[in-house]
Amino acid sequence: MLRSRRAGFTLVELLVVIVILGGLVGLAVLATGGSGSSREVRDEAQRLASLLGLMVDEAVLDSREYGMLIEPQGYRLLHYEEARGRWLESDRRQAHKVPEWMRLELELDGTPLRLVAPVKREDDNPGLSREGDRERRDEPRLEPQLLLLSSGELSPFTLRILDSRTAEGGWQVSSDGFRMPRAEPLDARR
Repeated sequence: MLRSRRAGFTLVELLVVIVILGGLVGLAVLATGGSGSSREVRDEAQRLASLLGLMVDEAVLDSREYGMLIEPQGYRLLHYEEARGRWLESDRRQAHKVPEWMRLELELDGTPLRLVAPVKREDDNPGLSREGDRERRDEPRLEPQLLLLSSGELSPFTLRILDSRTAEGGWQVSSDGFRMPRAEPLDARR
């Protein structure tokens, strides 16, 4: 009598397949980049450069002055309200918070700025206001560091986005005031 061979895989065949799959997964991890935080820093820099470019275009199209207030924990868009003579938070976009481990360093035209949150000043008087504006009196006066003008110009700046947990990596978003902002890795600039 002939013995029929049973269908199935041997242990050796299974081990060979597992080793091949392990090698492929390892190559895929190496190809996509090592650290998740460096990828997040890159994505944040590219997001900010795109947003600034979009807001410059919007300023020209709307004939309106926009600004960006960069704080230690994130940034927010402002627009200039001529009737009130002050900068107000843009109603269409929320303030963007960066992760706690991310650090922002801003230089305007080569001068480093220390980023602090706005505080209410004693002379922050809204003047004649309607009853509906009463809640605005307790809000701090907002002053943007970056101006996005309706002429298509913007403040010359360099904003570094760093991982405060490590000394390596980092990206920067910069513009000379006439060209659109670009996001570049810091080591490419050296």
